[in-house]
Amino acid sequence: MPETPPPPPFDMALIQNKTAGIERLLAIMQALRDPSHGCPWDLEQDFASIAPYTIEEAYEVADAIERQAWDELKGELGDLLFQSVFHAQMATEAGHFTFQDVVTTMSNKMVSRHPHVFGNETRDKSADQQTADWEAIKAAERAGKQETGTLDGVAVGLPALLRAYKLQKRAARVGFDWPAVDQVIAKIAEESGELAEARAELSQVEVEEEFGDLMFVMANLGRHLGVEPEAALRKANAKFIRRFEGVEAKLALLGKRPEDSDLAEMDALWDAVKADERTSD
Repeated sequence: MPETPPPPPFDMALIQNKTAGIERLLAIMQALRDPSHGCPWDLEQDFASIAPYTIEEAYEVADAIERQAWDELKGELGDLLFQSVFHAQMATEAGHFTFQDVVTTMSNKMVSRHPHVFGNETRDKSADQQTADWEAIKAAERAGKQETGTLDGVAVGLPALLRAYKLQKRAARVGFDWPAVDQVIAKIAEESGELAEARAELSQVEVEEEFGDLMFVMANLGRHLGVEPEAALRKANAKFIRRFEGVEAKLALLGKRPEDSDLAEMDALWDAVKADERTSD
């Protein structure tokens, strides 16, 4: 008779316990990374290979919130939590830190950054004062990490539009900022003109540079208007999808697909979709 294989070296009772909470999830992740019994795909991963999934899951959380898809949000938040658990498990294996260290670090940070809730400071502050206090605490934390430059600590891995917004916020704190929105708009006109010139006369590399300058100033305009550009662009994307699907629906009523139509017809249908939206509002 063949020998009975040894049981897996993880707590199956905990893994099968549907009410066990975070400890169950940690046990599942540990099992997936077990060298002898784990999942081959999970075992092949490292921090770099998992990072894109982490970013993707964060955006799926934002998308569910944007659509107010609350049933989906629970699952998306779980997916994002699993990313933290995955990274923490790999860090544990490498001897860097554990998931509990992550929890402790976050808890300590929140207590430290909210002295008006967990300390002796008064809660009788305006939102602006609380924001200023928060930024002062974060600046002290950066100094403790020897991040002495104004722009130090703005993550390189952020989406470029969001990073531009954050870089400009940092620079504005030390006075490097246009004082009026009109000046930002004038700069946009200047950059637009340079881009038009670049398109006609310059190389593709120079065109790309001028386009980047224009996008950077647009992010700055968003900041001056109190608009987070990444969020605004997500909404614009969603609006474009909604309206183009409306165009497709109207074409379908005519027995057509977009490839059977032309720009003039689709543009007219686009205007009709917009008119329908105004009527429904």
